Amino acid sequence: MNTAGHSEATVPRGLELTPFRGLRYDPDRVGSLAAVTSPPYDVVVRPDGLHHLESADPHNIVRLILPQAGTPDARNEQAADTLRRWLAEGVLAPDPDPALYVYEQRDGDGMLQRGVIGALRVSAPAEGVVLPHEDVMPPVVADRAALMRATRANLEPLLLTYHGNGSAAEVVERTVAGPPLLATTTEDGFHHRLWSVTGPADLTGIQSDLAQHQALIADGHHRWATYLRLRAEHPSPSPWDHGLVLLVDTARYPLRVRAIHRLLHGLPVRDALAALDGLFRVRRLDVPLSKAQEVLADAACAGNAFLLAGDGAFHLVDRPDPGLLDRTIPADRPAAWRSLDATVLHATLLEHVWHVPEDSPAHIAYIHDTAATVAKAEQDGSTAVLLHPVREEVVRELARQGVKMPRKSTSFGPKPASGLVLRALEL
Repeated sequence: MNTAGHSEATVPRGLELTPFRGLRYDPDRVGSLAAVTSPPYDVVVRPDGLHHLESADPHNIVRLILPQAGTPDARNEQAADTLRRWLAEGVLAPDPDPALYVYEQRDGDGMLQRGVIGALRVSAPAEGVVLPHEDVMPPVVADRAALMRATRANLEPLLLTYHGNGSAAEVVERTVAGPPLLATTTEDGFHHRLWSVTGPADLTGIQSDLAQHQALIADGHHRWATYLRLRAEHPSPSPWDHGLVLLVDTARYPLRVRAIHRLLHGLPVRDALAALDGLFRVRRLDVPLSKAQEVLADAACAGNAFLLAGDGAFHLVDRPDPGLLDRTIPADRPAAWRSLDATVLHATLLEHVWHVPEDSPAHIAYIHDTAATVAKAEQDGSTAVLLHPVREEVVRELARQGVKMPRKSTSFGPKPASGLVLRALEL
């Protein structure tokens, strides 16, 4: 593997965001812009969800980010062929000039998020510029890398956050006062708008501001690890030195932070509860989901707490035995990491109490939607483990210390819709 030009021990510098010629759908060649969008690839986890997106429009982006064919090589070649065909047919077309893109998402509940999409210089964690907070699964990185090699494109932006409130934010606010390149409303009720920024003064304002900041990976750890792998494979300078990202300034637009729940296949709730006897306090809650979540939030303020579901009720699990935690949680980590609910779940409950391997899809699934997790557990006779979300400040501080959280500890959002702007490496 060629690593020419890439040193881990580099002089610290901030975020380097570069304009690029965005690849976008021609609205006249598709049914609607909403019909060709998709959630990020790792959110489309159900076969019916995939079929729904493929049926929405023959050019839906899911045909590129999650191609369906017999073997991995066939899937990647299918995606590359599809991308080449759409380019030749004019379904996707590059913008005339390199630009940074201001992206806005708004829902009916008052949620407003704005950020800047661009090609970010890829940097290793040791540089302290882009901070990961979760470990990745090597097979997923290998899968994404093979897809990017085949298509020679960044098909969807990662979600990164920084805390600035400087000139970049000012450019964003000025830009949204003008007419957008596109506007659409997706079936989840989110309104999306996109603008291009091409003026030299505005580009300089954004770039000089970002150069003073570091960013936290909010969503896209596997794709960022993929960027790092592909950068290492190509001598610098090359297009692989950069990767497509959305940068959101949380000083202006705080993200929602939600938990990612666990579905434990083959473990009935009664067995899960029996194994907790004498190790945790367990209380049955015969209340609706919304009320159970309120009880969980109150309990989480006092210490580690979880909700178990799957048998028609909710079971609040809290007050773990201190001796059990001492025996099962690694002592060589910061106190903030040791006290995370996700840490206790993985190190204590999954590994030592329930003996569930965290990296086996046959034993565990990670699901963002709370109601869907409960419904699936009740349908299968398995156990749903519902968590309370971690605060963004905790995530960021651990990331600054170089401490990784347990896998799938957080869900930041809203996530950018895939399909609004792509980056082809040859352009």
